[in-house]
Amino acid sequence: MKDATVMTQDSVTINQCIIKLIFDRPLSLLVKPKDLRGAMANLKKDNVLFHQHANDGTLIYNYPLIQYKIIKGNGFIVGLWKGAVDVVNALVLKKRLSLGNEEYIVEQQEMSFWAPSIGFLDRRREYKFLTPWLGLNEKNYEKYQRLGAQVSRKEMLERILVGNIISMSKGLGYTVPGRIMADIRHLGEIHAELKGTPMLGFLGTFSVNFEIPDYWGIGKSVSRGFGTVVRD
Repeated sequence: MKDATVMTQDSVTINQCIIKLIFDRPLSLLVKPKDLRGAMANLKKDNVLFHQHANDGTLIYNYPLIQYKIIKGNGFIVGLWKGAVDVVNALVLKKRLSLGNEEYIVEQQEMSFWAPSIGFLDRRREYKFLTPWLGLNEKNYEKYQRLGAQVSRKEMLERILVGNIISMSKGLGYTVPGRIMADIRHLGEIHAELKGTPMLGFLGTFSVNFEIPDYWGIGKSVSRGFGTVVRD
């Protein structure tokens, strides 16, 4: 199986593997994607794609090629590009995983493999966030709060959203050939937490002239399940 991308004029086709993990019982509501990430990191300590840390423990700031999600009580591991091959080989059936304060046994492992396209479009498509989008860092959070007016905040978030998509594209070796234009339709603030620190997240819908495959993440900490996007 090859992990290469296939380039076209306006898009790139990328191998993708998604594993759905069904456990011996429903996951506790306290179990978060970071817990699944931690469990897989323990199993795959020698593979940096599973945990995004170098040998000296420093964080690798590339777009994560393996991402973790908790959706409707099931765990999902999403492997992209080079990460797709590693996820294909990450057999965890019947493994006992420590998630949160409990241990769960993987009773079923459903795998799907295909090659979706990402890239620039001549029209907009509608998307929604399944999980909170962390679009603000400490610096632009303060600016966001100072803006006050909803129109100004909307324009700021649209610029950040475009920047997130460009960063994702660069991480996958794809150069965007035109101007990306995003339109936030509805985005509500929601409390989130990252590494024990309260964060401002957003849930809602947006449109953009860019193809984003379902279950990919954009923004901050997508390896921990934040910013997961699906077609609306």
